[in-house]
Amino acid sequence: MEKEQQEIMFKLQMFEQQMQQLQQQLQAIEQGIVEMNSLNFGLDELVGKEGKEILAPIGRGIFVKSKLASEELTVDVGGGNFVKKTIPDTKKIIEEQIKKLEDVQKELNSNLEKLSGELMKVMGEAQGKENRKG
Repeated sequence: MEKEQQEIMFKLQMFEQQMQQLQQQLQAIEQGIVEMNSLNFGLDELVGKEGKEILAPIGRGIFVKSKLASEELTVDVGGGNFVKKTIPDTKKIIEEQIKKLEDVQKELNSNLEKLSGELMKVMGEAQGKENRKG
């Protein structure tokens, strides 16, 4: 019987580790969604500001006053490739990225629910064995 208890404890520890990993991934995805939404709203602030002074971030919490020369943006499209985009085109790209992140979020939540169900099943089986013993 001791071996069965060790197996159950091992399974429970594995479930706990997997659930923690999924929760960490979910937090990272949620943070990414928040950042992308914030960026999207920030782009709205640039509309109609050509030739006006803005605060431009140059690092973590550090800004510099600058004059917006154009509403045309230079966007990193991956692989070190940069292209010129309008604000609306850039917003579309961001919205697509948010949608992808939300899809991953749904998948992670689904995996977490499945794992939780499996955990409950193992715990139920362990409780059943314990009740039969007693």
